[in-house]
Amino acid sequence: MAHSFVLNNACLVTPDGILEEASLRVENGKIAEISQGALSGTREVNVQGNYLFPGFVDMHSDAIEKGIEPRPNTFFPVDIAVFELDKKIASCGITTMYHSLSFAEMEVGLRSNSTAAGIIRQINEFTGKLKVHTKIHARFEITDMAAVPFLEGLIQDDLIHLFSFMDHSPGQGQFRDITSYKSYYGPVYGKSDAEMDGIIDRKRRAREDGAPDAIERLVALCKEHSISIASHDDDSREKIEWLKELGVGMTEFPVNIEAVRAAREHGISVCLGSPNVLRGESQARNLSAREAISWGYGDILCSDYAPMTMLHAVLALERLEILPLHEAVNMVSLNPARAVGISEQTGSLEIGKDADILIVDPSEGFPRILSTFIEGKEVYATC
Repeated sequence: MAHSFVLNNACLVTPDGILEEASLRVENGKIAEISQGALSGTREVNVQGNYLFPGFVDMHSDAIEKGIEPRPNTFFPVDIAVFELDKKIASCGITTMYHSLSFAEMEVGLRSNSTAAGIIRQINEFTGKLKVHTKIHARFEITDMAAVPFLEGLIQDDLIHLFSFMDHSPGQGQFRDITSYKSYYGPVYGKSDAEMDGIIDRKRRAREDGAPDAIERLVALCKEHSISIASHDDDSREKIEWLKELGVGMTEFPVNIEAVRAAREHGISVCLGSPNVLRGESQARNLSAREAISWGYGDILCSDYAPMTMLHAVLALERLEILPLHEAVNMVSLNPARAVGISEQTGSLEIGKDADILIVDPSEGFPRILSTFIEGKEVYATC
């Protein structure tokens, strides 16, 4: 489809509500006009009463790691994994993707420093050839001091667009006891109980020795390069207050209500997982995203590990009467775009922004994305 066209007869979802029988004009890849009524143009498309959503902004997705390493110690070439995932996420309605790569040498699987750094450099080389706006979210396991020089180099080379730090040490955060940590990692990666004990001991010692200084250094460097910063699996008011002192603006997947309440009080954005919303519970039996949102907490939804869940989570929030549709859509579009500093370009259907648009058919009890447009170019269609 040409980059200049008109979409007529749509339910258009704006940041503030829904426009019935609306139309939208795209010119040169930008949204040029929005009308409550039909528009004319050289190329007109009848949306047939379906929704127009803004394209989704997914600020945290580990899907790339699974694309490269689909089974433990079984690896595919990075280029194949990236380009195939690019097609998949376009079909899921994601028009801006922050691929999440972890720097966690003492964990297991793909998460190692040299591997992650190499993948990030490769993805940045592919960017101009991919359909979806592609960015990098680097995740720093704070018990891994060897990761720091890798991250510093990537930040200084402007190859990272979102930075987060995480602590998977047992006894806090996602893993509140050793048993849950061992059961999560041990069987999947074939680690014995003694090997897991060794990993746990090394992580604890590293956490006590150099983590605070490393975090402060990396946060300061990110601020110098205007990179957004988040924390991961926060579990207490004290941790949220520490984020406030550091100037960190986001908390990802806070594990309990204490943390999300404190985040709201301190003006820190809360990012929750769309799989959690869709399933109705946390995989690790932590905070229910549905419950948090129903209580008025939660600003952003990301796909975490399952890109196909974003659309279904949005419509689940409406169906369950937890949020009106436009507010649920904001959680996967405008709110994350604001949090990562790209809301001037994308994240909502507003005049002057990039024409990152989804045509969504909600009928027959199973929502489908019929078309995905990125800067006015149709990159996915069902027919």
